[in-house]
Amino acid sequence: MHEKAEESRHNETLSYLMFLAGAIFFVGGILETLSLATEPSWFLFIPYSTEPYAGAVLGLTLVIGGLSLIVFGIAAGMNYSRYRGWYMRELGKANSLEETMMQSKAPKTSRKKKKESV
Repeated sequence: MHEKAEESRHNETLSYLMFLAGAIFFVGGILETLSLATEPSWFLFIPYSTEPYAGAVLGLTLVIGGLSLIVFGIAAGMNYSRYRGWYMRELGKANSLEETMMQSKAPKTSRKKKKESV
């Protein structure tokens, strides 16, 4: 269980790095599109240029790729965080059960020692 929790923590960190890469690509694509086109067209909050510039395709690709990395990074991070929480709860249950078993054994042995010494 410890290894699964560590693996889930590692995957969660990687998903947040994927989110950060997506944010950088998204901002780079927006800056690329805004710097090339004098009057870009807008689809919601995404600028695009329909003029035949080589950078226009690059900008749109960066925006779409960055947006998808952002969405998938957040979704994967939440999923791995949920898994890690489950693993940690299971480890807590196993640890509390083990402590209960150890406490129930300890008083019995101490009583025997007291009777033997008397």
